[in-house]
Amino acid sequence: MVRQGTARRYGPAGWRTRVGFLGFVGRLGRNRPRRPVLTLAPTGDAVPPGRRHRRRRGLGSAVWLAVVPAGIVLVGLTVYAFQTVRPAATPRPTVVVASLPYWNMGPGMSVVLMHRHAVNEVSPWMYGISSDGAIAPGPGVGTPAFTRYLDRLRAEGLPIVPTIANVDARGNWSYLPVARMLHDPALTGRQVAAIVALVERNSYAGIDIDYENLQARDRQAFTAFVTRLAAALHAKHKILSVALFAKANDAGYAPRNVAQDYAAIGRVADQVRLMGYDRHWSTSPPGPIAPVGWIRAVLRYAKTQIPAQKIILGIPFYGYDWVGHHGTSVTWMQAVGLARAHHATIRYDAIHQAPWFSYTDASGHRHTVWFENTDSTTAKLGLAQTAGIGGVYLWMYGNAEPSTWSVLHHVLPTGRHSAVPIAQEAA
Repeated sequence: MVRQGTARRYGPAGWRTRVGFLGFVGRLGRNRPRRPVLTLAPTGDAVPPGRRHRRRRGLGSAVWLAVVPAGIVLVGLTVYAFQTVRPAATPRPTVVVASLPYWNMGPGMSVVLMHRHAVNEVSPWMYGISSDGAIAPGPGVGTPAFTRYLDRLRAEGLPIVPTIANVDARGNWSYLPVARMLHDPALTGRQVAAIVALVERNSYAGIDIDYENLQARDRQAFTAFVTRLAAALHAKHKILSVALFAKANDAGYAPRNVAQDYAAIGRVADQVRLMGYDRHWSTSPPGPIAPVGWIRAVLRYAKTQIPAQKIILGIPFYGYDWVGHHGTSVTWMQAVGLARAHHATIRYDAIHQAPWFSYTDASGHRHTVWFENTDSTTAKLGLAQTAGIGGVYLWMYGNAEPSTWSVLHHVLPTGRHSAVPIAQEAA
């Protein structure tokens, strides 16, 4: 059975880079307010039967000519006033979040600022969990250079919602520290307080929680933790985002899917970021990273559990170059470069809506490459728009094809700053 969301490889600083994290859309149509139907009531000109008086034609005509235009003006002013006090409902803004993993922070920030009009929130992937359950900064986080990156993003008015993932100092996903915290109320309270303090101390707009590889028995405890954290953050006017594995039913494909209760988490979180990628990953057979049929099924199920405006679809900006069942992550530019270097023809799978090609290297090894380009991203943006969800999350492992940004802005234009407490707005 195919799994997704597990692909990792080591980055330049020792942490394993997350090449399949998560990555925000159209709005549900609103009905226009019905125009009022106005009728003119009988005027004093209506005389009871038996008391009619003869009138002079000239005076009656003059009065009529004066009254009718005045009545028309009155009706027009009444309708205008009605419309001004009851304007048509405006749709909520689209949420477009750009991930900025620490190993791609500088280049990623430059791309985001270059396309500032298309993005209204950033999530640096920058915190892990130590063995004792404490929040630990990733490599380079807190250095003067990293701080300057955050300052530049703030100067552009971009809300910052960093990600905390349960990875250790070496970049390995670590289950035990989170499991101990979830099942110990005292440790849960301590971590909630630490996260809120971290957010306030650094003036973040909120936090994104990405706790993976939990077990089915952790379901209620994880929901309780998320609920408690959401309440604490909302009390400080901060938002909570939670990253969840994409699944087309509650059971999903593994125990870690059962641990994530879409409905319960959707009730309290402000954003539910569905990791819509790694349908095929680095140790699976070659295949599309985010086939549209699978994405469509994931969104269909998610909308039965989570308010549509809270759903943020993860969209990948990467691919894999496989030899057998071993895949190496590649960016759009690297994939195109490989195809050119080996004179390979890039094909486009119309069913999965994804580009791919094959080539043979100098050692005689046969490679298969699936990746993402403007066309494949456009297909997923279209699904998000049609579904009427809250937005998309761009997992920026590397740069996307340049034309992707103009399509993004056209299909899912951002209306205002994101990082607003959607849960509180919807209440």
